[in-house]
Amino acid sequence: MAKRGLPTGISMRHDSHYVEELARSNRSIGKILPIDKIEPNPDQPRTEIGDLTELTNSIKEKGVLEPLLVKPNKDGTWMIIAGERRWRASNLAGLKEVPCIELDLDENSVAEIALIENLQRKDLTIWEEADGLAALSNRFGYKHEEIAKKIGKSRTTVTECLTIAGIPDSIREKCRVGNITAKSTLLEIARQFDDASMHNFVDNISSQNLTREEIRQTARPQLKPIVEKSEKSRLKVKERLDPIITNNFTYQAEDNSFTLNVNFNKSFEKRDVLRALKEAFESVKGSSSS
Repeated sequence: MAKRGLPTGISMRHDSHYVEELARSNRSIGKILPIDKIEPNPDQPRTEIGDLTELTNSIKEKGVLEPLLVKPNKDGTWMIIAGERRWRASNLAGLKEVPCIELDLDENSVAEIALIENLQRKDLTIWEEADGLAALSNRFGYKHEEIAKKIGKSRTTVTECLTIAGIPDSIREKCRVGNITAKSTLLEIARQFDDASMHNFVDNISSQNLTREEIRQTARPQLKPIVEKSEKSRLKVKERLDPIITNNFTYQAEDNSFTLNVNFNKSFEKRDVLRALKEAFESVKGSSSS
């Protein structure tokens, strides 16, 4: 069953703004609306509006160049789907009317568009971006590739942000206290094997005041596994400094009840195996029971 939401064929792109696409859709109606008949979305994902000075000055000089997306209410008012900052700045600029595109959408579609529009901002913090993408993934069931197309970013960026979104609140607070904001560092933290490892890793970064390169080296020790055959011809992994001879990790259960294979696209280290097993475990744990 197809998901309801944006009109067919519309994707979130910086080089072709979605408002223009929506304006051409037969589901949308462009109109000029009284500014006092428009109200914010109570479920707006953005909690911080930010400084409106520059935007207000621009609107005073050039007007509102990008229409608001609104949904009609039963009482003759309209709720903002996307464009709350433009609406607030227009109020500050003294405008009485603003250009809008009216969309009659269900609640899920409104939430989806609001999230995507929010993710197009340039001033997002790494936590806002990560949590916004996680909301798209969890609420609407989008895969990484689908999210990437909708917001106009690479799949790698989406995957990395979703990895960071998995950092527990207690560890996030440690990062905030320690002013740890670099995306690369947060990725290394998120990729630790478990919560205890994350806590220890953050503590080491804070206490030792490590550089970005030192953080990378600490997170990725230069021990590489090789694959050898045991006496029973089962593959086991040993740690050595020598280059690896395969990109595959195989584990055979002692009672022969199962065989586990992990295939990597490149050379792997011990921590890569642990991370892959952790990700697979969390995926199975979070999936619905059959």
